[in-house]
Amino acid sequence: MQTTVTFKQIDPSSSLKSYVQKKLEKFDKMLESPAEAYVVLSVEKIRHIAEITLVCDKVKIHAAEESESMYSSIDALMDKIRIQIKKNKEKVKRHMSGKKQSIKNEPADEIPLGPEPVKDISDYQIVLESIDYKPMDIEDAVVELNSGKQPFFVFNNARTERVNVLYKHNNGKLGLIQPRG
Repeated sequence: MQTTVTFKQIDPSSSLKSYVQKKLEKFDKMLESPAEAYVVLSVEKIRHIAEITLVCDKVKIHAAEESESMYSSIDALMDKIRIQIKKNKEKVKRHMSGKKQSIKNEPADEIPLGPEPVKDISDYQIVLESIDYKPMDIEDAVVELNSGKQPFFVFNNARTERVNVLYKHNNGKLGLIQPRG
C-alpha cells in the first residue's frame, strides 16, 4: 500500500510514520487491489487528530479520529477504517450475488406487484406528542431548527397566521410545508 503521511502543527516523527504504515499493512490483505492511503496527523491544543483517505479501485474511504494521544487516535482510526472496509465488502458481495432483493432488502417472493393493501390502524403503534408552537417569522424558525436536534420544526407563521413545518432535506437544504388556501 502506498502511504503518504502529512504532519500538521506537529514535529515529523519517523516512529509515528512507521506506526501508521505498520497498521495500514494489515489492510492490504482485506483489499483486492493496490490502495493509496493519505494520512494527516495534526495537533490542536490538547486534541491529537488523525485523518485518513483510503483510495482503492472504485472505493474511497475517509475517516477521522481524535483523542488525547496520537497513538490512540491512530488505533481508533484504524478500527473505523476496518469497519468501513468490511461494510463495503459485504455490500459488494450482496450486490454481486445476483439476488435482486439485496438492493431493496426485501425477499424476492414478497415483492408487491400492485398497490399495497391498506393496513388496519390497529397494526400501528401511535405515540402522541404535544408541541407548543408560537408565532414567528420563517427566519426565526430556521434559527430554531438549526439550534435543535429535531429534523423538523413546527411553528405558527406570523405573516400568514397558519401552522407551518420547516424541515431538513437529506441534501442539506430546508423545506417548508404550508397549508393551501
